Amino acid sequence: MLTGIKMAFVGGDARQLEIIQHAIELDATAVLIGFDEWNFESAYSIRSDLTVDVLKDIDALVLPVAGCDDQGMISAHYSTDEIRLTEEHFAALPRQCQVFTGIARNWLTDMCKKYGLRLIKLMELDEVAISNSIPTAEGAIKMAMEHTDITIHGSKTVVLGFGRCGVTLARVAAALGAKVKVGARKDADLARIYEMGLEPFHLSEIMKNLQEAEVIFNTIPAPILTAEVLARVPKTSVIIDIASAPGGTDFRYAEKRGIKAFLAPSLPGIVAPKTAGQIIARSLCRMLWEHA
Repeated sequence: MLTGIKMAFVGGDARQLEIIQHAIELDATAVLIGFDEWNFESAYSIRSDLTVDVLKDIDALVLPVAGCDDQGMISAHYSTDEIRLTEEHFAALPRQCQVFTGIARNWLTDMCKKYGLRLIKLMELDEVAISNSIPTAEGAIKMAMEHTDITIHGSKTVVLGFGRCGVTLARVAAALGAKVKVGARKDADLARIYEMGLEPFHLSEIMKNLQEAEVIFNTIPAPILTAEVLARVPKTSVIIDIASAPGGTDFRYAEKRGIKAFLAPSLPGIVAPKTAGQIIARSLCRMLWEHA
């Protein structure tokens, strides 16, 4: 339970709504900043502007999954007002306050370090990222279905990268009957891919292994599908790049060659915001309770 805990939620999308409601159910008090267009009422919620005074007695500052940019700007889907964190806001936070975000850019990291605040980057936690890979995989495959004229079953599918999302994507695509190749660098990953009944290849041999690809899923947040590589890819291929922006694909050259290529980060918040929000809510509230 979070009885006696006061949390400030600043901006966000539909995932944030699930976190707020879960926290209130656990008896926390929620200060809602940037939710003026959300039709929600609770005796345990307070709507407020982002001021120094409102942050002086909170136990947790909860930012959107995307955090804020290096100017402190925050995306708020349920407000038309501009929301911007400043150094004054961080200076006002109690030292025991925990700051939760999905990802953190340099400015946010520096502010928390400067004022001795514990920063939790939820998307770097295995318990969140692995669970989050499920709606990510479903969303990526849904996109592939929408932009191809073939079935996933029987398709020549390539997954680049074998991290949390790559593992799930490869498994789900194979379960749908795709002929799946997976590119990775580590020997242990290549062995695991083979053990899963899929076809492994080292990323140094990427060009050879994409020559017949019909669907390509990229999970690697670095230039991997370069112009040189894309020159070997069939023009009829579809690329779904789920790596964080700007992705790992040369989208300019893909367009020039007539290859359908889509950057699709943050798929959980688009295709399954309720599930994605519940995944974050469980971990966030547990961690807050453990460190309260």
